[in-house]
Amino acid sequence: MKINQTDLNELEFPELLAEIVPFAYAPKTADRIMNLLPMPIDEAEAALKKTSEFLTSFESDNAIPFDEYEDIEEELRLMHIENYRLENKSFIKIKQITEQIGKLQRFFPQFAEAFPSLLEEVQDLEFRKEIIDKVDKVFNRFGEVKSEASATLKTLRTEIQYARKAIDENFNRSLSSNSDFLEDIRESIIDDQRVLAVKSGFKKRVAGRVLGISKTGSITYIQPESVVKHYFKLRENQEEEKKEIDKILRALTSELAEYKPQLSDYQAYIFDLDMIRAKAKFAERVNGILPKINRHQTLRLKEAYHPLLWIRNKNENKAIYSQSLTLTEHNRIICISGPNAGGKSITLKTVGLLQLMIQSGILVPVHPKSEMFFFDKIMTDIGDNQSIENHLSTYSSRLKKMSGMIREADNKTLLLIDEFGTGSDPELGGALAESFMEYFYDKKSFGIITTHYTNIKLVVEQLPAATNAAMLFDEHSLEPLYKLEIGQAGSSFTFEVAEKNKIPAFIIKNARKKVEHDIVNLDKTIVKLQQEKFEVEKLKTNLAETRDSVEDKRDNLQKLNEQLQQKLFSFQKLYEDEHRKLQFGNKIENFIDSYVKGKSRKDVVKDFVKILEQEKFRKLGADKDESKRLQIVKRKITQQLKKEDIQEKIAETHEKLEEKRQAERAVWMKEGQRVRIAGSTSVGTIEKISRNKVIVNYGTFKTTISPDQLERI
Repeated sequence: MKINQTDLNELEFPELLAEIVPFAYAPKTADRIMNLLPMPIDEAEAALKKTSEFLTSFESDNAIPFDEYEDIEEELRLMHIENYRLENKSFIKIKQITEQIGKLQRFFPQFAEAFPSLLEEVQDLEFRKEIIDKVDKVFNRFGEVKSEASATLKTLRTEIQYARKAIDENFNRSLSSNSDFLEDIRESIIDDQRVLAVKSGFKKRVAGRVLGISKTGSITYIQPESVVKHYFKLRENQEEEKKEIDKILRALTSELAEYKPQLSDYQAYIFDLDMIRAKAKFAERVNGILPKINRHQTLRLKEAYHPLLWIRNKNENKAIYSQSLTLTEHNRIICISGPNAGGKSITLKTVGLLQLMIQSGILVPVHPKSEMFFFDKIMTDIGDNQSIENHLSTYSSRLKKMSGMIREADNKTLLLIDEFGTGSDPELGGALAESFMEYFYDKKSFGIITTHYTNIKLVVEQLPAATNAAMLFDEHSLEPLYKLEIGQAGSSFTFEVAEKNKIPAFIIKNARKKVEHDIVNLDKTIVKLQQEKFEVEKLKTNLAETRDSVEDKRDNLQKLNEQLQQKLFSFQKLYEDEHRKLQFGNKIENFIDSYVKGKSRKDVVKDFVKILEQEKFRKLGADKDESKRLQIVKRKITQQLKKEDIQEKIAETHEKLEEKRQAERAVWMKEGQRVRIAGSTSVGTIEKISRNKVIVNYGTFKTTISPDQLERI
């Protein structure tokens, strides 16, 4: 994409990048963000997807385990120098960045559906756990070299510990034996060594090395002779320890240098992920989302906000207004008119800045149903470009910019021009601007322009692929409504605004007389139409809200009615079941009374069997009715599922369920297992299993049945 720095500055792109920078962990990432520029569509789309995925992690419990880090660029640059030794903290940084990669490679596969793009990128890295193991072998968790790093180091540290212990023991004995010759302070520290504070008059009575004298000369600091040899041994061992540590770290540096390709990949990946996270945190702040990215030329911004204005107004508790507009091949140019301070320039900057953001891989604050596409060039002329250094007037500087646009504009260019045609004689400047407009239209360029010129508004009305638009203004209060209305030209409210700003009435009246009668009438007509359209829009909005409310209530009533019908059906069924059980119980009670009164057992059993047969017949009939009802339902559902792919998915689901059931049966189905036939209450024991048949023993009889008809007890 081609855009010069002046246009970036006019659209406040550097200011936007500066708002993202505080979210970066590393200074290198902050520099990369400040140098961010629009990129090719494939590269930008990949960055947008990763940023969008990272953003979703803030809104769920699946927080990506990515923490602050220290970069290892300096270490990567130095580690291949022959016999070079990295510092302790460098090894810890290398270990931490490798651990970070390991955590991410374990995390993303667990949530592959939520983070497909981030997963794909991290899987390309070759994770080498040996790097962590090698560093852990040498360093403890405090970043200190372990004694176990080498046998020699362990021996030296043991001797150092012994020497320190000997020094302390001998010094304490000397302190006690020479107490008569010591000053009140008794001892002091010189060059990290304990020394006796001996009265200078008795210094020859104490054997040892003189290490210093007090400023007054009254105290001589002596290291006892019994300590000297142990001290020299300590110093010797400490020097050897330093040499051994140096040897160990040089060897470790050399070992880690073999993994430089992997470490370089880790660093590059971490920098990229840091930038993605920073952009996601910024998107969270301004409600940024990933709109639909079109490959065809269709731009539909719905409820689009200027991100910097969003941040500023939120901090100051001010209202912020969104804008909605559409650019397509059949509607390439929008001409916005209306009074000053109504939001025309902000609308231009909003569109331009959002376009720069999306083409730089930054999520934008728009409605999720918005659509955007990529331009090859974005060219702007916003604000006063007067140059003192180049001795250019405002109009000259604007003509210079217009000259550049004419040379480079094509059908993949977005033009953003504020106050189109101003800066010269209204009639002559308007005519020139009209020619510019027709040229850009013929080049099939896309553009959003603002103007006060009536002739430009009229030209736009005559061009099929161009549209007038207006920033709405309240005619009575003369306050801007900051709402963009597509499809009509706006009035500049010249005299009305002048009146509001307390310009004397006689001046305004005189000015009205000087203006051509037709222009005044046209302006009045525009004002009237604008106000009427605003009222109609307001009424349409109210009607839409009322309609939505009625539909919601209707849906709620429908759901409530369905719930009541279901409950009524359930209560009816429950009542019928309970009534039937009561009747059956009464019949059983009559059998008991008959048997008690002397009726023979044979007759009672005979009557009871009749009832059982009746219940069996009733139950079979009910099951048959239910089966018919289910078949009807199934037939209706089958008719609705006409698409083959849906039926295939259902078949696949059934196959998977059957495979799952077979796997479960294979676990529990074995000889001796207690089972029952599905829908039956009788319990038996599996006696034998052969192929697809199972013999079940019920005690008094046996039956052979298919395994899929059995339930485990």
